[in-house]
Amino acid sequence: MVSIEKDNCGCGFIADVNGRVSHRVIKQALTALQRLIHRGAVAEDGLSADGCGVLLQMPRSFFRDYAQQNNLPLHTLFAVGMCFLNPKKKRRNKQVVTEALSEQGFSVVAWRDLAIDSSICGEHAYKSLPKIAQVLVNIPDNSEVGEVEARLLLARHRASTSLLDDPHFYICSLSTQVIIYKALVLPKNLAIFYKDLANTKLKSAFCIFHQRFSTNTLSAWRLAQPFRFLAHNGEINTIQGNRHAALARDKLLTSKLFPYLDSVRPIVDVKVSDSASLDNILEFLIRGGMNLFQAIRLLIPPAWQKLKQLSPERRAYFSYYSLQMEPWDGPASVVFSDGQIVCCALDRNGFRPARYLQTKDGLVIACSEVGVIDLDEETIGYKGKLGPGELIAVDTKTHQVLTTELIDSQLSARRPYPVWLHRHAHYVPCETHLNFNKEDFDSEALTFYRKLYDLSDEESNEVLVVMAETGKEATSSMGDDTPIAVLSTQPRVLFDYFRQKFAQVTNPPMDSLRESMFMSLETTLGRRYNLFDESEHHTKRVILSSPVLSSSDLDHLKNLSNPDYRLETLPLAHSTGQSLARAITSLCNKAVSAVKNGAVILLLSDKIIKRHDIPIHPLLAVGAIYHRLIEEGLRYDCDLLVESGWVRDSHHFAVLLTYGAAAIYPYLAYALIQQSKIEKGLVNYVKAIENGILKICAKMGVSTISSYRGAQLCDIIGLSQEVVNRCFSQSSSTLNLLDFTDLDSLARTHFDNAHNPYSAPRHGGLLKYLPAGEYHDFNPDVVMTLLEAAKKGERQLYQQFSSLLQNRPLSTVRDLLDFKSPKPPLALTEVEPIATIYPRFETAAMSLGALSPEAHEALAVAMNTLGGRSNSGEGGEASYRHKTLMSSKIKQIASGRFGVTAEYLSNAEVIQIKIAQGAKPGEGGQLPGNKVNATIAHLRHCSEGITLISPPPHHDIYSIEDLGQLIFDLKEVNPEALISVKLVAGSGIGTIAAGVAKAYADIITVSGYDGGTGASPITSIKYTGLPWELGLQETHQLLLDNHLRHRVILQVDGGLKTGQDVVKAAMLGAECFGFGTAPMVALGCKYLRICHLNNCVTGIATQDDFLRQYHYQGNAQRVINYFTWLAEEVREILASLGFANLDEVIGRNDLLQKKELGDPLLAKLDLSSILAKTASSYPCNWLATPKKNHPIDRGELAQRIQKTIEPLLQTGQPIKLHFPISNKDRAVGAKLSGYLAKHHGLKGLENDAIQLFFTGSAGQSFGAWNCQGLTLDLTGEANDYVGKGMNGGKLVLRPSENRGYPSKEATIAGNTCLYGATGGYCYMAGLVGERFAVRNSGAIAVVEGAGAHCCEYMTGGVVVVLGEVSVNFGAGMTGGVAFVLDLNNSFATNCNTELISLHRLSEANLSRFSEYLKQILQRYVEATRSAWGQHLYDSFNDYLPLFWLIKPSAINWDDVLDNERN
Repeated sequence: MVSIEKDNCGCGFIADVNGRVSHRVIKQALTALQRLIHRGAVAEDGLSADGCGVLLQMPRSFFRDYAQQNNLPLHTLFAVGMCFLNPKKKRRNKQVVTEALSEQGFSVVAWRDLAIDSSICGEHAYKSLPKIAQVLVNIPDNSEVGEVEARLLLARHRASTSLLDDPHFYICSLSTQVIIYKALVLPKNLAIFYKDLANTKLKSAFCIFHQRFSTNTLSAWRLAQPFRFLAHNGEINTIQGNRHAALARDKLLTSKLFPYLDSVRPIVDVKVSDSASLDNILEFLIRGGMNLFQAIRLLIPPAWQKLKQLSPERRAYFSYYSLQMEPWDGPASVVFSDGQIVCCALDRNGFRPARYLQTKDGLVIACSEVGVIDLDEETIGYKGKLGPGELIAVDTKTHQVLTTELIDSQLSARRPYPVWLHRHAHYVPCETHLNFNKEDFDSEALTFYRKLYDLSDEESNEVLVVMAETGKEATSSMGDDTPIAVLSTQPRVLFDYFRQKFAQVTNPPMDSLRESMFMSLETTLGRRYNLFDESEHHTKRVILSSPVLSSSDLDHLKNLSNPDYRLETLPLAHSTGQSLARAITSLCNKAVSAVKNGAVILLLSDKIIKRHDIPIHPLLAVGAIYHRLIEEGLRYDCDLLVESGWVRDSHHFAVLLTYGAAAIYPYLAYALIQQSKIEKGLVNYVKAIENGILKICAKMGVSTISSYRGAQLCDIIGLSQEVVNRCFSQSSSTLNLLDFTDLDSLARTHFDNAHNPYSAPRHGGLLKYLPAGEYHDFNPDVVMTLLEAAKKGERQLYQQFSSLLQNRPLSTVRDLLDFKSPKPPLALTEVEPIATIYPRFETAAMSLGALSPEAHEALAVAMNTLGGRSNSGEGGEASYRHKTLMSSKIKQIASGRFGVTAEYLSNAEVIQIKIAQGAKPGEGGQLPGNKVNATIAHLRHCSEGITLISPPPHHDIYSIEDLGQLIFDLKEVNPEALISVKLVAGSGIGTIAAGVAKAYADIITVSGYDGGTGASPITSIKYTGLPWELGLQETHQLLLDNHLRHRVILQVDGGLKTGQDVVKAAMLGAECFGFGTAPMVALGCKYLRICHLNNCVTGIATQDDFLRQYHYQGNAQRVINYFTWLAEEVREILASLGFANLDEVIGRNDLLQKKELGDPLLAKLDLSSILAKTASSYPCNWLATPKKNHPIDRGELAQRIQKTIEPLLQTGQPIKLHFPISNKDRAVGAKLSGYLAKHHGLKGLENDAIQLFFTGSAGQSFGAWNCQGLTLDLTGEANDYVGKGMNGGKLVLRPSENRGYPSKEATIAGNTCLYGATGGYCYMAGLVGERFAVRNSGAIAVVEGAGAHCCEYMTGGVVVVLGEVSVNFGAGMTGGVAFVLDLNNSFATNCNTELISLHRLSEANLSRFSEYLKQILQRYVEATRSAWGQHLYDSFNDYLPLFWLIKPSAINWDDVLDNERN
């Protein structure tokens, strides 16, 4: 089982710009912490938490008073250490710390045992409660603070190393500058737990605060935050690679200022959370002499490569440092301090919220939310927010507020970076990249190489040719029904044993289609130098625009004469008399020798090898050499290139890159494309591969290829631990089997076949069924048998279908398992009836759009008739189906938010949040444009004929606390519904599921890689996700271990077909079961894999009227037949095992055993991860506990509003009410909207029938799902997600009238407002954050300025921005219209013009648009009373030339306003 420490949270700082110390700052920080409680996790006991804490500037007077009271001789300069000690070994712990300090020339003055109140600790916190003490340390006079802090780090490291095995011991802080108080308690109890924090004598000029949400439930005291330097809200997606790189970079991290820091090794602790590892490296860089800002900009740089506004000096600075270290990439709001400066920094994508304000008396507050402390508006001088890659800092010594512009300008002026880069950096010309020489292979040689590297006809025609013709990866449908590689009876390439990792819940995947400007494929080659030295030698690097090499790129590199780039070629081959393992050892020795002799670029090539030598697979070579170079301390003295015939698709490239290759030349793919004579074939192929690599990086949330490289971001299935340890040691592996001998045998099979003159390249059969090819679960016999059984209603045919599957070749992990039971069989009459089994069955999510209306409704009717549930999928559902047999009981909410309204949600029994889909985790759903007819377009609020590709992330789920917020929002809009979260099996899914349970989900679905899909890239279908058997068992076990199993229902889906599948899944922990493809086949599907083409011959997966009318023959009864026989089969299996109902076998993996296998190789398979005994010491009967996971937050304001309004609605009179509001009042309006939609429909109330007026700072999701007739009017400000999913009504936000700042310069609402809105009006008199109106498809909105990604993937509605917008405006915009006021002529540079066109509104033929804009402006001013809006309205003609009109390029002028007015 993989255990992964992940955490998300809320954090911030409060600082006095003037450096005045006070207790007020601490008290306000504690208040802010309490108001972030919803961003952390709280256990059912109301006391247990994941931890919180504060970091203070050293309160010197406090400790001087203590020393004076106790007659302690405290020096002028002193340090204090906050220590967690082992209660049973505290004397020994103190002795070790004292000795470590003494070694560095420091003397311990005293140990101060802290007064704490442990009565407010939860059970887990109390059981693991350390003894908490502070050590007071005298520093010799005239010591330099930098050296003192470095030696204190060394002392702490030595003490910690000595007590490494003590789980209690931990030094929270040891410094002359700062001190940390943190604990596993609720924020409201922190000052009760630590008496010091309530002491008014404890004073500081700043305070960092942090509330943790850990996805590893049994949190540890040491992992509460802040850490020694920082508090982190987010997740480092590249943490695995960053840690590995830190190990490899040991010799490049030598401080000349403090050389004794070389003994601090390892620099990064790999056994802690990602945040703690980030703190490790940040601390080491700063203690080693690096500038605070220099260090954070090195670790978390902005997306500088494509920012057009960046000055040459700043661009050169970031370019210089990109050559030194890969980014620590992922969503991050990081608050940190060195004791003088306190700063908040945001990640390159702006995935986390960070709002700030400054008061007129010099107080600066930066936090994940606004409204965390109470301030009079007239005292506030400015309100703002951080955008992607931005910082805000306070220097308490110089009394300055430092902005991004000032910080970066100071950094870029430190050295002549542009000069250095110009002088030494070698940029491979762009024109070289797409210049190809002819590969010199004749037909015979091509055939030989195709056989040698197992390139089939199918792969050539269905993968390579498609990319060469279209410039895109090949798309398919229906999912993967072939065996995982380790179970296959066919030869499979080594890449097939590697599954791409993907992000889900705790961090978001990225949108490589619409946010590619934040991504980079830039690749660098050359020797690296000491990070602490800044010199021009550090710029001696070759810079490539891409890791995909053209022939001209490779020739260019080979011909470089500069010794700094010396290239040496290592053949990837060995003689037939040498074993593979020995050949790899020899290859590694040659690589090490070459580097020691001056080679800087190693080209690993299987192109020019002796014809009678056996190729070494480049993946084994790269992995082994990469590890060996790290062991030898040579990793950063060279780079690895690969020239191979094995590399063809984007997965092959990505796997080589993530295990250490820098760039790749796929000569055999190039040769075959050249042979096909496709126009621009090679250029198109490279484009497809590059976009595919970006997509693979993006699905893990990684922005740059430099961070993906060497990160080992794959799960491995089927390789022995020997192979993994030697070549892929940082990857998780399961079902360990094939060793080097087996891989050697496989290579010799290909070798022998290549040399056989009578053999030909294989036809294939991996993508589609071929008689002599790979086994397919849904082969023609299986499909037709089930189809005929359901059609004729003959159970005997169903039994034949089941028998075909039970007697198939090994295909799935469950095929390796047999039942065993200690009980005698029961009579069938003693087993529960099928009526009680049906409610456990669900049809998997298939959207109306992917399916025809007839098929979609038939599934719903069938499941409702039986008492099961059908799933709407992500395409919405027509109102006429609600409250009928045609209604899908499960309503899915996916990232595209298509058709999601209050009415849709309020008519659900279960609302499923689709985080990921088994066939393509880390990517969004796809609906080809030829399936988007008028009906689908109306339902999804988009334009006809436009391809719909949902974003990979939910833009309101970038972390676990964000998921908790969405779950809360949905429980507000439909309090009766169960909330389901769909995950995909991958390593660490159990850890993620624990977080989902703590976020108050009611159901967790574990989906396997073999789930179906209507359309998906082939590389996603084939290479992502794990079998559900592995994910389900891990999830079930971890939920048990963490005492969360009783809070959630576990469901499974992915390739389930028979009663055996159901019972085995139950034994692995599942309570409910989802079926997708099988009921489709029962309905009439012939499994032709053409769903994405809209020409389904059975009328099931098409919107074509002719095919639906004349070829659709399905009906609900056919589906009912299938599920009836399935339930009967389950009953028969239970009876044979001696159990009366499914409940008795759920979670009983002891009833499974490894099947006796005739194959001696497969008999060695390790199934311990599945068959390990489950824990039995659970505190309650988890299976019998009602599964309704109620949030601690009861939404008190929403309840009060509801109770007030319900009786007033009966009067039919307009309603006007006033309420105060605070940031703890979340999703206000959602509950009422759900009630109104359910009882009155979407359009049932008149405009302004209910007007609710609020004053204060609204919590997240203000106005979510707002519906017709409801007006929410807020005077104050709001947090993230305002108006998401709104379908009607009106939202008005205005600042307080007694404010001390102009509205057009102040942020009034947070990120991702109007996400998925389908109607209504939203007027906000101020600036808003990132991704405003993302996926807006109908709302009309006005704001006075917006952050990055405004109007991203907008498909309808109107957006007016009366001020500046940031980068990537209009990315993916395919509908609607926008108006932007461009005051400084910068708008055009901030636009993503791929799908949109820009027009000055003053153009003569656009007068009707200007009239329309003026009407909107008038309504906006009337609603908000905005001074800026009034000024623009009064001077409209003067400002008209400064307005841009933005529309989708594909939409005609005549349709633009007509669409929006309709």
